Amino acid sequence: MKIRGTESNLRGSSLRMLAEAATTTTTALRRGVDGRPTSPALRPSGGRPPSSARQPCSGPPSLACAAPQDIWRHIHSIMPLRDAARAACLSHAFLRSWRCHPNLTLSRDALASKAHACAEITYKIDCILRNHSGCLKVLNLDLQGISCRYLDGWLRVAVTPGIEELTLLPFKRKYNVPCSLLSDGVRNSIRYLEIGYCTFRPTAELGPLRSLTSLHLRTVRITGDELECLLSNALALEQLLLFDCKELIYLKIPCVLQQLGCLEIIACWWLQVIESKAPNLSSFYLTGKVSNVSLGDTLHMKNLILDRSNVVCYARTELPCIMPNLETLVLSSEDEVVSTTMLPSKFLFLKHLSIKLISAFSFSRSFDYFSLVSFLDASPSLETLTLDVTQELMKLESAVGGSSNRREMPEHRHRCLKSVKITGFSSAKGLVELACYILKNAVSLESITLDTIFGPRRSGNDHTLCLPKSCGVLKEAPRAITAIREYIEDIVPPTVQLIVLKPCSRCHARTG
Repeated sequence: MKIRGTESNLRGSSLRMLAEAATTTTTALRRGVDGRPTSPALRPSGGRPPSSARQPCSGPPSLACAAPQDIWRHIHSIMPLRDAARAACLSHAFLRSWRCHPNLTLSRDALASKAHACAEITYKIDCILRNHSGCLKVLNLDLQGISCRYLDGWLRVAVTPGIEELTLLPFKRKYNVPCSLLSDGVRNSIRYLEIGYCTFRPTAELGPLRSLTSLHLRTVRITGDELECLLSNALALEQLLLFDCKELIYLKIPCVLQQLGCLEIIACWWLQVIESKAPNLSSFYLTGKVSNVSLGDTLHMKNLILDRSNVVCYARTELPCIMPNLETLVLSSEDEVVSTTMLPSKFLFLKHLSIKLISAFSFSRSFDYFSLVSFLDASPSLETLTLDVTQELMKLESAVGGSSNRREMPEHRHRCLKSVKITGFSSAKGLVELACYILKNAVSLESITLDTIFGPRRSGNDHTLCLPKSCGVLKEAPRAITAIREYIEDIVPPTVQLIVLKPCSRCHARTG
């Protein structure tokens, strides 16, 4: 492969990185893994490397002669792709090291600016892959905006036995990933496989994927039967992610997946049935409108994320019995209608709870924020609570200008709760009562944050902007501030930090 450029156009950052990496690597090798000098038995007599390890210097004396070729290969492997390629321009030794670079991420952004022609980028990819054939451990092909005309040839050259991680994103729905890509040798070595924006039709003749532990399919055309064939051959699988797979209607996960611990199903809107017999699931993430979910034995479940309508009431009612060992629970609900009821069932091990209530306009008048106290009462080990209230109009009863009588619950000391954040805090009576209840009963509380605007805010970068908010949200924010001053500030214990976030003075300033 011909790499354009000379030492004069090599950026200083690449040289500095080479020097720093050489120093760090050489020092580490001299001192050993634990910081002690390596055993004399492992060092050549006289402290000099054997003649077989000495390489003729073909580059700058300060760098190329500092270490043998295997060290340069290691240094190249931990450098960013652009710097590693540019360093190859310095000498033949660096060029040989570059051609053994085991990790490649090839995309339009990595190879050229938008001004470069697609044909030139295609040529570069072809050259790079052919010169790295047989030595790749990690390959990331992000071909958005790049022709896939030669993709089959690239895969035959680059995906060889010994590869461990493969990310293939052709961004061409009609492209059918060939099953021959996963040859015998590749099936034995590959651990991580991510395929996206294409078609994948695995068959029963695929063969065992003995080392595959992580499988990600993003916007892939694959049916339930085809996916089941693939999963049945991946007995070591630990993580499965399915995103926007429109042909999936029925998902069946066989019991042979004894190692499967994490299952994520996101935006698979046509999926109707999930039947999992994997016995050791510990993390489950589901968004969508799946009508029938069967997870088998859920005693190992520790992390659960659910995004669907009316899920808050369902979670409080059903989950303590079927998933008693939960430690992290994230709920996202649209148009929650039914308030949460007080129940005797407990989340004995729950440490982190996040609830997001989403509504385009306003919640049902029958919903009561104060009913979320039920989750606190049921979670004696809870350490962090995050509540995100997203609504354009606040039509619930306001604590400002109304009755001064606030509802009280029997005292229940929460000894583990340390951090609380409520985003989209308004003057709704139920929200104010919830905040007051927490301040009075969470004896270990360290901080409570009340953000009067929902959604992300701009960072410290002056060029970024907060998301725009409706007039209804901006009109409600001053009432929320008033409610905090009237009901909350005076009951904050001296050991608790109260953080009140007002609308952004720059992004949310309303004009007349």
